[in-house]
Amino acid sequence: MSFTWRVNAIIPAGGTSSRFGNKNKLLEKINDKEVIKYTVEAFENSNVDEIIICANISIIEELENIFKDFKKVKIIQGGETRQASVYNGLKESACDYVLIHDGARPMISTDLINQTIEMVKDKKALTVATKTIDTIKEVVHGKIIRTIDRAKLYNTQTPQAFEYQLIKSAHEQLKNKNFTDDAGMLEALGEDVYILDGSYKNIKITTQNDIDIAKIYLTEN
Repeated sequence: MSFTWRVNAIIPAGGTSSRFGNKNKLLEKINDKEVIKYTVEAFENSNVDEIIICANISIIEELENIFKDFKKVKIIQGGETRQASVYNGLKESACDYVLIHDGARPMISTDLINQTIEMVKDKKALTVATKTIDTIKEVVHGKIIRTIDRAKLYNTQTPQAFEYQLIKSAHEQLKNKNFTDDAGMLEALGEDVYILDGSYKNIKITTQNDIDIAKIYLTEN
């Protein structure tokens, strides 16, 4: 008898977009479609079983309208911080494995999501990441102290994926901290976390300039 693993996705969307401007960046439209809709569509078409959006209360009604025809989506209220939002999602999300992905990364592909799902079943904890291509300098008070060897450096992205009980336990042990990276929570507890090569297109939208870049990538697709 074959056994079917349950895999859920948590998409924290509780931020206030303070660096973006007066409106919520997740609701900004690119080619007449909201940023978060691009993100969620990639997961809706993937092998995840349920998508839990942990939203800022101010946009819940609008999100419910946007995703009213999506079969996998569940919308709940997020927390005061990203960490709190993810934990809210974990409490609503009993499963075998969970993927956590920024709502503001709309260039994520369904193929990469499915690769993440397959890898986490073996590795238990991983993050999508890209090799650092820029030269990195350590700077103190405006003065370069040293150049860091970039051969071992990666830029962390999402999704990050975990065995459910492993990441839920980490959130419970580190409750009331302010981690912005779930993989970092496991690192802090001495757990192994692995890398899955991602895409340089999988940027996080933070400023209006990022919208302009996303528009190019999404139009190409």
